Amino acid sequence: MMGSFIAELYSEIDKLRAQLLHNVELMSDRQWMIEEISDREILTRIENVILGIVTSLSKDEAPVLALPNRSSWANISFDSAVGLQMSSGSSVTTIRSDCSSSITKFAQILKILAAIYRLVQSNSYSTKRDIYYNNPQLFVSQRTVDSIVDDISCMLKVPRRSLHVGKGMPDVNSRLMVRKLWDTLHIPIFALVDADPHGMEIMCVYKYGSVAMSFEAHSLTVPSVMWLGLLPSDLQRLRVPEDALIPLTKRDQSKLNSLLERPYLSSQSDWQKEMELMQQSKVKAEIQSLDAIAPDFLTSIYLPNKLRYGGWV
Repeated sequence: MMGSFIAELYSEIDKLRAQLLHNVELMSDRQWMIEEISDREILTRIENVILGIVTSLSKDEAPVLALPNRSSWANISFDSAVGLQMSSGSSVTTIRSDCSSSITKFAQILKILAAIYRLVQSNSYSTKRDIYYNNPQLFVSQRTVDSIVDDISCMLKVPRRSLHVGKGMPDVNSRLMVRKLWDTLHIPIFALVDADPHGMEIMCVYKYGSVAMSFEAHSLTVPSVMWLGLLPSDLQRLRVPEDALIPLTKRDQSKLNSLLERPYLSSQSDWQKEMELMQQSKVKAEIQSLDAIAPDFLTSIYLPNKLRYGGWV
């Protein structure tokens, strides 16, 4: 009996794989091509930035760095086959070396550029945390380093993984692995996350990408990702005990409102309905909340039934 059940489960997954492969055939090869950049090319691009600074100084001019504006949704377009991607004509932010409001960031960018140059040149690797602790007085916070590494990646038009620097949330290596699984094996990709705005945000980044990394969408996003659980509707359907549910905080509500405004939700009505349901119920839950129903409910009942009967959105 167990063998029959497993065979049926694999049959359903095979049907889903065939459907997803059909969708992929509708996309051009260009959309799924990952561009690799050599270390020599990365070093050349950094050297060109430094050359521009030296040239400005030789002319007795204040050096200026131009960074693509990664924080504006106006610079982002949405393609259902790729996800969020930066528009080719995106606006830029100038970082001047002679302006009191930007001179510190100018110095921070140069410091991190120098660190990246050494890492690429020596074929070694470092985390963003390591870079921060090399000069905490200059960077002030870890968030500063995180943001500037992405700025540099975008400015150089180089995938962040090629800069020989570290992890985010979700980290680039994990996103690359999921993308590789899809590209190579064409297996269905399901997301199992907490039923809270933070879990939804992580899932959306895997599927559609993020504003900050939109310039690298072609190599990181997996638009075939499906939301297996934990769904807000599951909490009601399964009658998860109230003491296992957590009220949404103001920060949760703000994050949820932000998600509902994302351009990709217009093409994902089922996800939108689930998020609106959470907005109405004003509660969230961790995956572990299913333990309140039964200790093995997740592995013995919830996941097998979801996969067997198609309980994903």
